[in-house]
Amino acid sequence: MKSNSLAADRWNKFKASKVAIFGLAVFFVVTLVCLFSAQLCAFNPNGIDLNSTLLPPSSLHWLGTDQTGRDMLARTLAAGRISLLVGACSVLLAILIGTLLGGLAGYFGGWVDNLIMRFVDLVMTFPAVIVLMTLAAVIGSGTGKTIVIIGLLSWPLVCRLVRARILSVREMEFVAAARTLGAGHGYILFKHCLPNTVDVLVVFASLGFVSAIMTEAGLSFLGLGVQLPDASWGSLISIAREAATLKQYPWIWLPSGLFIVVTALSVNFIGDGLRQAFDPKTIKL
Repeated sequence: MKSNSLAADRWNKFKASKVAIFGLAVFFVVTLVCLFSAQLCAFNPNGIDLNSTLLPPSSLHWLGTDQTGRDMLARTLAAGRISLLVGACSVLLAILIGTLLGGLAGYFGGWVDNLIMRFVDLVMTFPAVIVLMTLAAVIGSGTGKTIVIIGLLSWPLVCRLVRARILSVREMEFVAAARTLGAGHGYILFKHCLPNTVDVLVVFASLGFVSAIMTEAGLSFLGLGVQLPDASWGSLISIAREAATLKQYPWIWLPSGLFIVVTALSVNFIGDGLRQAFDPKTIKL
């Protein structure tokens, strides 16, 4: 009952923020439109029609066509599926790695903590752009590899956040009671300690999701992200590197840029609501 009332209180705190609800609604609509793009658009996003190249927006092609005659509405929405997939999966990968290492460091302390945190410090000393480009050159490009690259770059922050929370939780009375009753380290860590990091992880996920989408867009803009024939919002924007395309054919790159801005703002609004909802100072016990 207590957990249910706590969840209800958090939901009420989240609903109290009209901006957060607005962001949730916008993000829900964007996600649905991208997921069901095949049903919404009659054109194949990768279908080439050389007789319909660089057409401006019209009643037939709502967002025009690109240099090879592909419908830009279908292509932009299909690209959204990949961008959202990269954002969600890379954040999940970062959370899995960071939570495991941060939990071990915070719970066991001592040489385990020193070893893990020194490794985290080492990873965080390298410039992010250099690491991204190096990993992309070594691992290669593609959707799956882009997810791995972004996830491997993002986990140190999760590790620090989880470690800081575990350091305080492991000294609480219910953890000491579990030890007294003979509970093992694994049981205490996964049953009592890590569940108390959910609020930290939820807030990180909202911020990390936007960061992952922007990072993917940057990689794709440099030609190191999602590769043809697939497309992401970032790879569609990369077409605008040519001055002629930037000036004469805005319908090719502008919709993807707007989708990125709208998605980033909506998720940031959701993140603000989640931070308010999970703030211990505002939760009624």
